[in-house]
Amino acid sequence: MKVQFLGTGTSTGVPQIGCNCTVCRSGDLRDKRLRASVRVEVADKSLVIDCTPDFRQQMLPLPFSKIDGVLLTHEHYDHVGGIDDLRPFSVFGPVDLFMEEQLEHAIRERMPYCFGPVRYGGVPDIAIRKISEKNSFYIGSVEVIPIRVMHFKLPILGYRIENFVYLTDVKIIPENEFDKLKNVDTLVISALRKKEHISHQTLDQALEIVDRIGPGKAFFTHISHEMGLHEVVEKELPSHVMLAYDGLELSF
Repeated sequence: MKVQFLGTGTSTGVPQIGCNCTVCRSGDLRDKRLRASVRVEVADKSLVIDCTPDFRQQMLPLPFSKIDGVLLTHEHYDHVGGIDDLRPFSVFGPVDLFMEEQLEHAIRERMPYCFGPVRYGGVPDIAIRKISEKNSFYIGSVEVIPIRVMHFKLPILGYRIENFVYLTDVKIIPENEFDKLKNVDTLVISALRKKEHISHQTLDQALEIVDRIGPGKAFFTHISHEMGLHEVVEKELPSHVMLAYDGLELSF
């Protein structure tokens, strides 16, 4: 399996427009964060988790090839705002978007031109595949296990693929979902900042979850400029826990 971080920032990205803080003015490329997404290559399949408003920019440097599935976590714009930019990938056939029922309603409302009885030629060819946290599903031979997490009061999904888990926008993980997180080798989980937030984990809260799950390695994503400088924060973390950064590649 190969995982590439396409973006590791929160909804505003880093630098944030209009901000002159130390992080936003940093010259360290690890402090430049597009909206959070990863690309997963496994068993000859190419998967993307979330399709951000930065999707076009994220995909331009990569080889142009079929996307076998886009796994969507929830309807917030920073996670679905790039769906229209799937248009070029329609040359390979319909792009499958895996999502819960409530997310389907949101997508159909926002992008009605993709679903009408008559569509003009410039729209993305997308196919909605409904999923539930109750059942795993397959993309080819690849099993994907949805994991329920809570983003304040909004129920959203994370995903497990083999022993890799991706959880973004986490505030709470329901107790009954921890069984799906046993024997994880690589965990990607959101950690917004050090200060308390109503719908996101703090750095300390994310570290507590990492300790409970016990992965071999953990990477934090969906990071705000309020977290602090990458170079400084990573020195504060345990040896098996790291801040992810845009362009980071993992192979396992």
